[in-house]
Amino acid sequence: MSESRQPGVGAVGQDGGVTTNTEDEEPRAGLDPESCYRAVKSRDRRFDGVFWTAVRTTGIYCRPSCPARTPAYANVSFHPSAASAQAAGYRACKRCLPDAVPGSPDWDVAATVAGRAMRLLADGVVDREGVEGLARRVGYTPRHLTRLLTAELGAGPLALARARRAQTARVLVETTDLSFADIAFAAGFSSVRQFNETVREVYASTPTELRRRSGGGPTRAPGEPVAVGTVRMRLAVRTPFAGRALLAFLAYHLVPGVETAGHHPDGSGWYARTLDLPHGPGTVRVELDDAPATGQTAFVTAEFRLHDLRDTAAALERARRLVDADCDPVAVDDQFLGDPVIGPLVRACRGLRVPGQVDGDETAIRTVVGQQVSVTGARTVQGRMVAEHGTPVETGEPGLTHLFPSAATLAGVDPTTLPMPRARGRALVALAGALADGTVALDRGADRDAVRTAMIALPGIGPWTADYVAMRALGHPDVFLPTDIGVRNALRGLGHDPDSVAAVIADSDRWRPWRSYALLHLWNTLMPAPAALPDQGA
Repeated sequence: MSESRQPGVGAVGQDGGVTTNTEDEEPRAGLDPESCYRAVKSRDRRFDGVFWTAVRTTGIYCRPSCPARTPAYANVSFHPSAASAQAAGYRACKRCLPDAVPGSPDWDVAATVAGRAMRLLADGVVDREGVEGLARRVGYTPRHLTRLLTAELGAGPLALARARRAQTARVLVETTDLSFADIAFAAGFSSVRQFNETVREVYASTPTELRRRSGGGPTRAPGEPVAVGTVRMRLAVRTPFAGRALLAFLAYHLVPGVETAGHHPDGSGWYARTLDLPHGPGTVRVELDDAPATGQTAFVTAEFRLHDLRDTAAALERARRLVDADCDPVAVDDQFLGDPVIGPLVRACRGLRVPGQVDGDETAIRTVVGQQVSVTGARTVQGRMVAEHGTPVETGEPGLTHLFPSAATLAGVDPTTLPMPRARGRALVALAGALADGTVALDRGADRDAVRTAMIALPGIGPWTADYVAMRALGHPDVFLPTDIGVRNALRGLGHDPDSVAAVIADSDRWRPWRSYALLHLWNTLMPAPAALPDQGA
């Protein structure tokens, strides 16, 4: 988040007054109460998901843009997470629905321990591996990690995981017609009773009341059949949202058998792919279109077909990463508007996203395959690898036939049998081995610097590959690839001669901390027209 979007550094009490700290109050790092209150008074939507406002007199917490009457300054406190507000005894506001906003971009991009832990929490690691598993992944003891998260976010890992489960449950209650028993287990609760109690405590409503108030929620057309394990949801994203540019990138790079894409007559479109989830295979299909308004919340419709409903939360998080849902586009665009190179590109395409990934290992393997070859050539090789080494799956989605080959599978392949130069084949097998044995860990909680060091130590892996993987697989917002031929071609296409191209690249530090977005803007100038993109049908 840019400095202009972030409330200043300060401390705030846990359960009420913001002007003093009492013995019962706990500081909230990174939130200055006066700056937060100004954002609340202005109902600034840009801060939705960045902090939450708790109102002592009503016992509820709200998003900063809540349309209700602004509470008195002495009656509010500010929290860096919904879990912090819940832990302090506050319930979610029924009017502004504070949990129905994109996540904080701070935690999505931060390389801190808290940022890494939050990304793993969102992926359901605590539900599957417990607090011990989460702590092990970030390299701390459970007790130390709990202290760190409480200091940063006002709540420990169990409370944060509970808040995530509650939010997933609310989305499923309001936007699907799944039974409450199915929703309970899909959201990660251990029992229906725990699900009911948590929903009542957090939202001051029963699941039945939430569903009735939302109008029932199903998004299928009347009479439309539904497959077992099919879940359709809406993913909240901040606007502006350049959905068509995101679709163009994903469609241009799709791997046959694993991904499909297509366009609708109005120019919008869809992207679908297979998913390798903790409890079995699945698919996701997202509908992508532009949402040009600024400072609002838009929604991306996503349909999941799951072998096991327990994978709902994990699949949802992967889809959010794929579309860069937690990006703060206003902060990013504001950084570039005055820049002579990137500024005109931003004005032509507001809200451009950096395409994420659903599997870090797959991203790294595909990146090695794509070294020094055209996108078309890389897709052809990747398609052959999928057909020969991928896992066949029945998806019910035309064109989606396989899971991408796992790192463990490729680690055992003879490099000389791969459809690529032998040196690159050896590099790919070595990388697959490092991914399979954990030498290189590409989950969302990985330390970016450690991953880069480990990757570059492998044969055939250089800075370009390691940095591209950091951007796509780890969500690093500040990656630039100075040796990339696409960057140079884009700059030449914008009218720069060779000398000025070198000067722009040398001066790319001025695009920090959002160089990944500058890179995508440059690449976006090279994308073929929509009519030239692969179209796999409707």
